[in-house]
Amino acid sequence: MTIHKLTLPLPDIGHLKLQPGDKILLSGTLYTARDMAHKRLVALINSEEPLPWDLSQGAIFYCGPSPVPKGKLCGAVGPTTSARMDPFTPLLLDHGLKVMLGKGERSPEIAAAIRAHGALYIVAVGGISALLVRHVTGFEPFLWTELGAEAVYKMEVVDFPCYVTIV
Repeated sequence: MTIHKLTLPLPDIGHLKLQPGDKILLSGTLYTARDMAHKRLVALINSEEPLPWDLSQGAIFYCGPSPVPKGKLCGAVGPTTSARMDPFTPLLLDHGLKVMLGKGERSPEIAAAIRAHGALYIVAVGGISALLVRHVTGFEPFLWTELGAEAVYKMEVVDFPCYVTIV
C-alpha cells in the first residue's frame, strides 16, 4: 500500500497516481454534509442560487459530528454511510465537487460518475470517530445550524487517515 500526504484543494486528481487501497493522510478543509444538507445544496442549485462555498476547494465529509464536549475542540467525527448521498452526487459533481469522504460502497452508476468527473471518493474507518478527532485542528458551524448534527460544519484537518476507494 502506498501512503500519500495530500492537502486540499487537490490539483487535477489524475496526476496524483492514486490507486484503490492507497492510504491518504489528508490535510485541509472538510465540510460535513449529510442527507438534509445535501437536499438543501441541491435545492440551491435547482433554484439557480449561488452555492455557499466552492465545492472544488475542499471535500464533503459525510459526517454528523457529535456534540462538542466541554473543553474540547469538537465531538466525535465518524463517517456515515455514503450511499445515502448517491441521489445527490451527480448534480454536485456537475457543480465542481471533487472529493467525497465517507464510508461504504457507492453504486456502480455513482462510481462511474465519480470517474467521469475526475473526482475522488475516499473512506475513513468507521467506529473510530473518537480517534479521528485527533486530526481535527479547527471546527466551526458553517451553514444551516438549525439542522444540528445535519448542519454543515467546517473542519480543518491534518493528516486525517483515509483510503482511496474510487478514483
